[in-house]
Amino acid sequence: MKTTPAVSSMTGFARVAVSVSSQLTYVLTIKSVNHRFLDVHLRLPTGLDGLEMDLRRLLKEHLLRGHVEVALQVERATTTRGGYNREIVAGYVAAFQAAAEEFELQGQPDLNVILRVPGVLGMEPRSDESDLAMLTASVLEHIVPLLADLKAMRQREGAALAGILHATLDRLAEATSGVAELRPDVERRHQQRLIEKLQAAVGTEPFHQQRLLEEVAILVERSDVSEEIARMETHIQHFREVLAAGGETGKKLDFLLQEMNREANTLLSKTAGVAGAGIRITELGLAMKAEVEKAREQIMNLE
Repeated sequence: MKTTPAVSSMTGFARVAVSVSSQLTYVLTIKSVNHRFLDVHLRLPTGLDGLEMDLRRLLKEHLLRGHVEVALQVERATTTRGGYNREIVAGYVAAFQAAAEEFELQGQPDLNVILRVPGVLGMEPRSDESDLAMLTASVLEHIVPLLADLKAMRQREGAALAGILHATLDRLAEATSGVAELRPDVERRHQQRLIEKLQAAVGTEPFHQQRLLEEVAILVERSDVSEEIARMETHIQHFREVLAAGGETGKKLDFLLQEMNREANTLLSKTAGVAGAGIRITELGLAMKAEVEKAREQIMNLE
């Protein structure tokens, strides 16, 4: 049975701590925030070029959009293998002997003094090829489950955003219905205002009543907002369908919001200056624009 992909946010975080051996442990974290495209940044220790290529490939396979940061912090236990820096010791002894010969001095270099010279003694961390191979294999083993955790968190965030957006759509639909109810009264008032203006312009001069009514009808038709109401209703329904379909929704919803904002602007321009119900339509149109802007802020974080 085919399942519908959920709406996903681009915000998420996942972390795993792994012990590869008694000498080698690491912490792998993935953090993502919103971005127009898939933008991957990796912070890995040196010497893991092959692992970096594999991680980039897996991230592209599992994620569509977002600024994604992957960090690998590795800790190696210090081994009991000790030693000394032969070059520093040899240089110290040679300098001692040269100075003794030049100034005809007696004495031998003091080993205790030499070993206290910075950099002479040190414990060497293990960093051989077997360590890198084990580390690479372990990270590749854990990265896919970690990506699943990240996607699960992004889907939870996406579900919360979808709830907010549906509430916004409900308010937009309510405002649109309010405009539809007020439209007949606004048209009557607009027609009456036009007749009064034309009559005032004509004054006492005789004029053709039928011609006047035809001109008024044309102007009223141009101010009719029924198409804007119908298109707004269609956009709201389409918006809900895109949310229900899931997957990569952010860009589609952004386009729909642009169209909704355009309809609200047209509605406001057509009803400007009409008294009575026109004032209420102006309030509803401004409320539509405010809801569209709120929705735009929310979808910026949708994948």
